Amino acid sequence: MPFSTDRLLLLVLVVVHGIACRGQVKPHTKPTERNALGIGRPVSALDDQIWVVFQDAKGNFWFGSKDNGIFHFDGTTLQQLTTADGLLDNAIRGVQEDQAGNIYVETPRGINKFDGIKFTTLEVLRTLPNDWKLAPEDLWFNCNGNAHHVYRFDGEQLYELQLPRQAIEQRLGIDESATPYSPYTVFGVAKDRRGHLWLGTVLAGAFRFDGARFLWIGEKELSRLADGREPGVRSILEDREGNIWLSNFKTKYVIAADASGYQRRPAADLSEEMAADKLLYFNAGLADQNGDLWMVSYGGGVWKYDGATLSNFEISNAEETVLLIDIYQDRDGTIWLGTDNDGVYRQTADGFEKFKPKG
Repeated sequence: MPFSTDRLLLLVLVVVHGIACRGQVKPHTKPTERNALGIGRPVSALDDQIWVVFQDAKGNFWFGSKDNGIFHFDGTTLQQLTTADGLLDNAIRGVQEDQAGNIYVETPRGINKFDGIKFTTLEVLRTLPNDWKLAPEDLWFNCNGNAHHVYRFDGEQLYELQLPRQAIEQRLGIDESATPYSPYTVFGVAKDRRGHLWLGTVLAGAFRFDGARFLWIGEKELSRLADGREPGVRSILEDREGNIWLSNFKTKYVIAADASGYQRRPAADLSEEMAADKLLYFNAGLADQNGDLWMVSYGGGVWKYDGATLSNFEISNAEETVLLIDIYQDRDGTIWLGTDNDGVYRQTADGFEKFKPKG
């Protein structure tokens, strides 16, 4: 299914590089009476711009909005939590959970911890900026691409780290001094099945950290393209064979067994129609419980790769194309979509439908 490359690129770059608005929180429709969390306020509808979907260990859903706080749904009551309840910012960029059941909410201003009662703020330790370590229980954050830093939380302390500098001018043609933002700004954060950390950047390619050393994947297709576009590495996926996909359908990377290097291989077998479209990049993705890859592009719908075929599914409502930001699979195997203009969509037997919480 063809779609406008220029329009899609513009929309994607606006999403990635835009500064979140910090105005007044928009009111929602008539609230229900029950307050399950004890803070926040019950509401009857999600915000239209939901950029994060997450399910905690108790089965509750957390829906992070672009700039109207976070929504908690326990199956009965939908509640909205904002800066009035202790959040650092109403722009939500990530949600994680630790082994004790604490929820971590990532914003451009920093990270909140929610212990089930109240929000507290994680304080950053900047005295050891390059204390790189890797443990299974660590949580990693990029704080919405906060300069060139990435953050590791070991359960007690939040460490601010910097990626090791590479020869990006010689390899990628990027003059860091002439770029208005750091090429090492981190977009994508993920772990592969062996527990290795992957970090995708805006212009400096991708990095793999195994706890002892880094492997740098510095390729022009992951940086500034010949026509000036900067798609960035926002999503890192691992397919059934252990190959790594870095935000595009064109190339996958085969990592050497000793992590000394990598090989580039064609990823999906693209049709002529798909290959003719110059923007073969995705914003977010996941490997489902069957090993199939699912990816979303801002105005290009949902993509599925089953190991042989890349398929595309358009998501639209009665009025417009739904602009996709996030994709998530819950504990039951159901796939959810976070959007920039139509709330949340949930997978059904026939495709995807708009999710409307019912209290």
